[in-house]
Amino acid sequence: MLTLYFVLPVFHRFELNLQQAFSQFLAARYGLDLPVVIEQPKQPEFGELAVPLAFQLARQLRQAPKKIAAELIEGIGSIDGVAAMEIAGNGYINIRLDRGAYGQALLRAEPETSAGAGGKIVVEHTNINPNKAAHIGHLRNAVLGDTFVRMLRSRGRNVEVQNYIDNTGVQVADVVAGFHFLERKTPSEVRELAARAEPRFDYVCWDLYARTAQHLNQNPDLGWRSETLHAIEAGHGELAEMGAVVAGAIVEHHLDTMLRLGIEYDVLPRESEILHLQFWAAAFEQLRHTGAVHLETQGKNAGCWVMPAAAFSAGSEVDDSKVIVRSNGTVTYVGKDIAYQLWKFGLLGKDFYYRPLRQYPDGHRVWQSTDQPQVEPAPAFGNAVRVYNVIDARQSYLQDVVVAGLKALGAVRQAEASIHFSYEMVALSPRCCADLGIELSEEDRRRPYIEVSGRKGLGVKADDLIDQLIATALREVDSRHPEDPEQTRRRVATQIAVGALRYFLLKFTRPTVIAFDFQEALSFEGETGPYVQYAAVRARSIGRKLEARGATLPDFANELTREALARQLQAEDFWQMLLAASKADSAIERAVAAGEPANVSRYAFTLAQAFNNFYHQYPILSETDREKKVFLLWMTDFFRAQLERVLGVLGIEVPEFM
Repeated sequence: MLTLYFVLPVFHRFELNLQQAFSQFLAARYGLDLPVVIEQPKQPEFGELAVPLAFQLARQLRQAPKKIAAELIEGIGSIDGVAAMEIAGNGYINIRLDRGAYGQALLRAEPETSAGAGGKIVVEHTNINPNKAAHIGHLRNAVLGDTFVRMLRSRGRNVEVQNYIDNTGVQVADVVAGFHFLERKTPSEVRELAARAEPRFDYVCWDLYARTAQHLNQNPDLGWRSETLHAIEAGHGELAEMGAVVAGAIVEHHLDTMLRLGIEYDVLPRESEILHLQFWAAAFEQLRHTGAVHLETQGKNAGCWVMPAAAFSAGSEVDDSKVIVRSNGTVTYVGKDIAYQLWKFGLLGKDFYYRPLRQYPDGHRVWQSTDQPQVEPAPAFGNAVRVYNVIDARQSYLQDVVVAGLKALGAVRQAEASIHFSYEMVALSPRCCADLGIELSEEDRRRPYIEVSGRKGLGVKADDLIDQLIATALREVDSRHPEDPEQTRRRVATQIAVGALRYFLLKFTRPTVIAFDFQEALSFEGETGPYVQYAAVRARSIGRKLEARGATLPDFANELTREALARQLQAEDFWQMLLAASKADSAIERAVAAGEPANVSRYAFTLAQAFNNFYHQYPILSETDREKKVFLLWMTDFFRAQLERVLGVLGIEVPEFM
């Protein structure tokens, strides 16, 4: 119906024009090359921008900042797009933009074309052990990672999305041990179980994993885990065959679960290939050759290859060496992760073979590593200039060890470009536990949140959570729109549920522990996904109502001249609303720099609030003054486009109705 357009960062362009004018004057008048800082005044009545340059120059020129500010304003003269420059306080220069010129710049902005700038960025996220169904904690990782990818791509960065599959680890080994030793199943029986639609295989493994963990805790001398782990790492025998069946089937379930939230990947590197293709052997040789690791000959780590604590514990409470290779010859997780990190940067001198795993509905293909020579050409993966590892805060120590490994190998630049994109855990509110039928003790009911535990089987499966959110949203949609087709109502309910879930997981800053709550997430009021979606739906409804009256959107570029825009934007509320809505690019760019998706969700909420106030205050379609009506329609369409754009960055769709 209405065309979605992407505006250039007009506000940022005006900032650059201002910086250039001041920089040129500094060079011409004083022969100085200083960075020109542009600030935004705390109060809107002081203008749109502020330049504190006079304070920087005061010491060098030995003059009062106020006198220097006056000289700067007089010497620079007029700047395109600037209506006035005023001295404030002891020397600040406040800038007032030409509102008509600014509105016209927004109206005539062209789409951005700078895709893939600055070298490849790898974002590794999700990383669920392929041993059971995904749970709510995994969703925070995946949604944070996916949103950060969208943020980067919206600013023109070239991003590769990786999802590391630990298919040879302890968690998979425990499930395989459960099938083999507890249930006495053969690989073919497990394969048959995995092929069934019901019961879901990832749910079966969820229960088996908890049962096996409990059994091994009660019988620590059985040796099932180590035997299974060795077999899986070696890649031979029944246990290894069963491990491949379990991990492969679970990964497919995980991809299905994440796709429900709009999350896709480019490549799934697997731990098995890191071992079978000698990635770890190559990394280990480098580490051993440089002395980054050494063989411990005595003490508790005798027979282990370790990295000394001095290499990675600066500023840390950890004062013990980190085991990289155990005395039995098996490689720890962090050892394999060092090899993986080296490959991401193209420092290992090796590559995986690849095979296409599946094609998403949008046509995009996800590839998976393999140790068999590939049949068809694959994209070039890895070789990043920067890497973000989305891993929870409890893994900070291990991430420090990985970085230390890179530094020990002389890869200092790559170590500095290795970013631990950490976050805190997701728990459940007691009310959410009650909604899900989880029984709690009286003591637990009084807690602010309930922690989940996969080993104890306490938690919420991601698909169960999504299903319940959809069911709750569907009841609301059915009550409001009973006349619409069932398929449409379910699609809308799904969009609302997914939007609610993603927004709830994003609105908290990364270091915050989340206590998930159904009622809070699905509320149509307050800082929620449905509230922001509702604002976008309202903005779209104006266009639909216009069409229902037999009219179309005006030709804004022809009808809204610079003078007309200046007249309408004299109203301070219009000007502040337009200014806020035009800062989407700046808001996303700042959020990228801070590494904080919560800043984008907060901006989306602020934008939705502004539009809802605008919607209630102005009768857009019944406005009789032609110029004002066209202006109000343009403002509505601009808000709609910006809301849709920001929601797209958050991975949230706009429903047909609410």
